[in-house]
Amino acid sequence: MQPTKNLSCHKSNEKENNTMPRKTTKTEENVTIDAAVTMQAESTSQSSLPEADETSTAPAKKAAPFSILTLTADADVETLENKEDTIWHELQNAYRTRKVLTGSLGGIEKMEGGGTIAVIYYKEMRVLIPLAEMMINLVEDETHNYGELVQRQNKILGNMLGCEVDFIIKGLDNASRSVVASRKYAMHKKRQIFYLPDANGSSRVCEDRIVQARVIAVAEKVVRVEIFGVECSILARDLSWDWLGDATESFHVGEQILVRILNVKINSLEDITVKADVKSVNGNTSKANLSKCKIQGKYAGIVTDIHKGTVFVRLHIGVNAVAHSCYDSRMPGKKDEVSFVVTRIDEDRNVAVGLISRIIKQNI
Repeated sequence: MQPTKNLSCHKSNEKENNTMPRKTTKTEENVTIDAAVTMQAESTSQSSLPEADETSTAPAKKAAPFSILTLTADADVETLENKEDTIWHELQNAYRTRKVLTGSLGGIEKMEGGGTIAVIYYKEMRVLIPLAEMMINLVEDETHNYGELVQRQNKILGNMLGCEVDFIIKGLDNASRSVVASRKYAMHKKRQIFYLPDANGSSRVCEDRIVQARVIAVAEKVVRVEIFGVECSILARDLSWDWLGDATESFHVGEQILVRILNVKINSLEDITVKADVKSVNGNTSKANLSKCKIQGKYAGIVTDIHKGTVFVRLHIGVNAVAHSCYDSRMPGKKDEVSFVVTRIDEDRNVAVGLISRIIKQNI
């Protein structure tokens, strides 16, 4: 029958359509690929990361030790800040106890008001001392005409640059860490200790005793020293048995030397005078060296001084010599090297007397 056949064909075509795969469009294909890539990335990320532990936290950063790691075991190294704190603590204790400290005169400065201050360096810490507290006492009378006192004091203070200075702290400021001190108070305190008699009636600084002194100023013919709070000037003739042409060649500011106390005069704590020399501490070798000289012998030497036509020579063999004439056409000068001929030996004064035959080398 015809109607039945058409129905069967229709059902067969429908069945074939259901079994065939549906064709995917290009847009749907791209969306599917993007979704797969995203899912793969999320899966890889989740698998590579460790599972989060709610109870665990990130470790805290440890602080570095406060001590300095040194190259040598048990070595102690301080920073600049620690050193300054230590020195400042020491200055505070010295201020409370009125302890005498020692520093180096490192500078001279002018204040805005016109005054002068000395800058003392105590372990790299600045200490200021006004000029009036430096105890630069000058005698003012008819025989001692220094001109303007302040200018003379400034000149002496300039010659003292580099010397050691004792001081007592009179005030300090913690905020700015500034220190003001006095040399005068320190010198008075040392005078009480070393010059005034003790319970037994004896003093530490006495006649014929050898003591240590500080060189605070040097000139050509004089050296000024400080002996336990008292200043003293020593002339060139008392510095050495050898004739010195220039004391600055043998002594310098800041050094410590041995002197012998010749005389001490005490009127009061502020009026103490001391006389001392250096040459008596050292042995006199001039007499022994004088035996090396021979009459009519020629010796080389250095001119140390010239006074009223007389030339003073220090021979290289260690003998002092005096020449009253010179055969060289040139006039000898200080520090010239000359050839000296001995004509006579003065054993009473331990000098050789003669003449200068020629000038070997002039000091120009």
